[in-house]
Amino acid sequence: MTIFAGSPIETMDSSSRIRLFNINNKKLYLGAFVGKADEELLDLFIRLLKLNDRPKDAYFLGELIKREMIYQILTGEYGYLFFQQAIVEKQADGIGKAIEWIKKNYTSAFAMEELGKSNNMSVSSLHHKFKEVTNMGPLQYQKELRLREARRFMLRESLDITSAAMAVGYESSSQFSRENISGFFESHHLEI
Repeated sequence: MTIFAGSPIETMDSSSRIRLFNINNKKLYLGAFVGKADEELLDLFIRLLKLNDRPKDAYFLGELIKREMIYQILTGEYGYLFFQQAIVEKQADGIGKAIEWIKKNYTSAFAMEELGKSNNMSVSSLHHKFKEVTNMGPLQYQKELRLREARRFMLRESLDITSAAMAVGYESSSQFSRENISGFFESHHLEI
């Protein structure tokens, strides 16, 4: 929903959102919704489209019309669905960003609090949503990336265990061994 970035939905605190839309115990779903727009909403949409012919006015009035559209949708019969969609998309986007960050920085240690904060989620929410997407927590995901990359270094670049461990971010080869590296390689012993 980038068209509504910085909108009242994003700036509203979570307790207000819960009271306004009564979503405290509801499961949020990602998906499309088709419904009937009332006359006021259609009028706003037409006004927004007409701004294409008036670029000077569009810069200022476009944002005001979009804010009013958000208000009309949120206070309408299906406003809670619109709100849910915005929340789910924001959470999914945050998990995607977290996954990409871990992939790019798998060699570095990180704090779950910081990863959650950078994606606008609590640690428990980040862990729960991350696990829904990847079937493992963020730290386990990082560990799997490290183990795969270490294996690649050992097989393709002929690095010894200590060098491979250091290359993927382990502080010592004993730490590397503690993280079940032997179990990981047992299933691949024919390749080594």
